[in-house]
Amino acid sequence: MYKKYVQAEIMETLVTSVRKTRNWSSVQSLSVKGEASFFGSEPPTLLFNLFCLLFFTPQMPSRCGTAVRIFITTLFAAVVLFAILLAYVTGYQFIHTEQHHLSFGLYGAILSLHLLLQSLFAFLEHRRMRGPSRPCHLRRTVALCIAAYQEDPDYLRKCLRSVRRISFPGLKVVLVVDGNRPEDAYMMDIFREVMGGAEHAGCIVWKGNYHSDGAGGASTGSVNAEEAVRVSRMVHSCQYSCVMQEWGGKREVMYTAFKALGNSVDYVQVCDSDTVLDPACTIEMLKILEEDPEVGGVGGDVQILNKYDSWISFLSSVRYWMAFNVERACQSYFGCVQCISGPLGMYRNSLLQQFLEPWYHQTFLGSKCSFGDDRHLTNRVLSFGYKTKFTARSQCQTETPTRYLRWLNQQTRWSKSYFREWLYNALWFHKHSLWMTYESVVTGFFPFFLVATVIHLFYRGRLWNILLFLLTVQLVGMVKATYACFLRGSLVMIFMSLYSLLYMSSLLPAKIFALLTINKAGWGTSGRKKIVVNLIGAVPVTVWAVILLGGVAYTIYCETQEPFSETEKILLIAGTILYACYWLILLVLYLAIVAKRCNKREEQYHLPYAEA
Repeated sequence: MYKKYVQAEIMETLVTSVRKTRNWSSVQSLSVKGEASFFGSEPPTLLFNLFCLLFFTPQMPSRCGTAVRIFITTLFAAVVLFAILLAYVTGYQFIHTEQHHLSFGLYGAILSLHLLLQSLFAFLEHRRMRGPSRPCHLRRTVALCIAAYQEDPDYLRKCLRSVRRISFPGLKVVLVVDGNRPEDAYMMDIFREVMGGAEHAGCIVWKGNYHSDGAGGASTGSVNAEEAVRVSRMVHSCQYSCVMQEWGGKREVMYTAFKALGNSVDYVQVCDSDTVLDPACTIEMLKILEEDPEVGGVGGDVQILNKYDSWISFLSSVRYWMAFNVERACQSYFGCVQCISGPLGMYRNSLLQQFLEPWYHQTFLGSKCSFGDDRHLTNRVLSFGYKTKFTARSQCQTETPTRYLRWLNQQTRWSKSYFREWLYNALWFHKHSLWMTYESVVTGFFPFFLVATVIHLFYRGRLWNILLFLLTVQLVGMVKATYACFLRGSLVMIFMSLYSLLYMSSLLPAKIFALLTINKAGWGTSGRKKIVVNLIGAVPVTVWAVILLGGVAYTIYCETQEPFSETEKILLIAGTILYACYWLILLVLYLAIVAKRCNKREEQYHLPYAEA
């Protein structure tokens, strides 16, 4: 028993040493001193254990080891993709009815297993979150950086009031406004009003920014350099500071806040100007970073502030909960959250300052990137081998589009950044858990398999295939919604199944459109003070609708050429009744629980941490 204990102690010491120093000399020294005898007469066991332990850590001690990890990770990704492709193409079925009207095959089994594993690891991560945590040292310094662009005055005021209530002493706040024209001045006025006036808050209107002199030229002049120094001094000296600068996009705004702070704080928290923060959000994220020095960034649970403004904002609210508390909680279990959301995140400032310039100057296919700032920020953390985590104990509520087209444009922009960052993220698969590789392959290629499946079924000429597909989509949605109800303890998550239809009809074509136009720049959504509707988002949905309606017309034509069999008649009648009952039940629940609260903006005021 003592021997096993000593083995474990030496193994832990050895692995810790290798992780920190990235030097294999400690392994050699053990062998030279004869201490390897502690591990028994089977040296391969020692080597195997060391390999397994180090394989799932962010650092690798040598170029040879890195090459091995890259090879194994690439091979694993290829095997996963090949297995899914083989299962899809062959259509191998485990069970099926006599005439193949109903079946369950290998491809369905793989997707079912993926959902099961994802749900399991998310549950385990939530159980870990609910466990006791060590007291957090409040001696650390934290700066909260807020990005604002043509913000709705009501939302900005809510955001700043919630910032004042954050329970973290000495929190530094930096608000950077993307725009310095007279019509943008109201945001600085609100900042002064909420944060305490000139005695407590410093404010500067910058004619340019760090990369522009305000006259259409690069930031090379001495005047602009002096302005940059003034901004930095103000940010360092004032607890609350506001900078209005020349328009340059969200990444320019974030860069200004990060650059002005420099190394003056230990951690940097990010936030959007339409977000209401929970008083404990900062301390809860800080706990995660303080407990594990290998964690470089952490995100919180982002909920919807205006979920009852419309049906699209309500469905977004249940989707947000699922995305954060299941998908990102699962990723967090393995320390590889792939996107720390802009409304609520925190990073180690020492790490952030190392990649600030490469992050800002990111290019793709020769063009400067102007969206996907938060996802690329997360990817930069992962590229250094640091873990990224999620905690549901840190919460916020943020605005989401209430109009269909604006929501569609937002999703298209996010999809563009997803596909672009997927390629960048793939470069660092070898530095993290194999789950990161596996999940990236599955989620990255799933939309393409789904598009192929839809087109195949809609143009197969059998009405039952279309109905079965619709039933399957809602069945999978109901299974996920039921699990979410259990995990959250709220019946409202049953409406997650409705999002499945929204995904199939709108988000799926938006993803394909995003991939085809991946190099087109722009904010994608307008500011909230003045909503501008962009009709370009309707193009892929319209094309997709034409394709599906064409399939339905073709199927009806084929079905008229030959009569239905008795079995098909029974299945069609039963399936139609079942599908109609599903929608009837969900519609009644929606009218009883949700519809009566929609379009009532005052609902958003009755929140746990929103002002009364």
